[in-house]
Amino acid sequence: MLCVNNYSQEYIDECITRVDSKVSAYKKLLKTARNKFGTEESSLNSAVQSFEPMFFNNMVLVLDAIFVHRARALEKKDGNPLNEVRVICNSLIHNNSIMDTDNTIKLNHGKSVLNYKPGG
Repeated sequence: MLCVNNYSQEYIDECITRVDSKVSAYKKLLKTARNKFGTEESSLNSAVQSFEPMFFNNMVLVLDAIFVHRARALEKKDGNPLNEVRVICNSLIHNNSIMDTDNTIKLNHGKSVLNYKPGG
């Protein structure tokens, strides 16, 4: 596929709906489990603590994938949230889920959305 310089509002709306449905399913699962087992159930809390980071890391990969052909020129390299997503995805895929750096992007981790630091 060629580089994409813009996305139709219809495509963006479809992507929002798909992502919202996945997050809603997660929230419904968690609510159902908490209603059944209670909020103090340690095995449930342990399972949630194990699952939640993997789920949301995968959601970041999904977000990146649905806009994977975006033009790098439009994304820029000034440390914006799109740059942060790119660095997070590369870290998840190529650096064993350990936050890495990208020398082509001026990402200031202290000013980033998630505040992840390299090596963490």
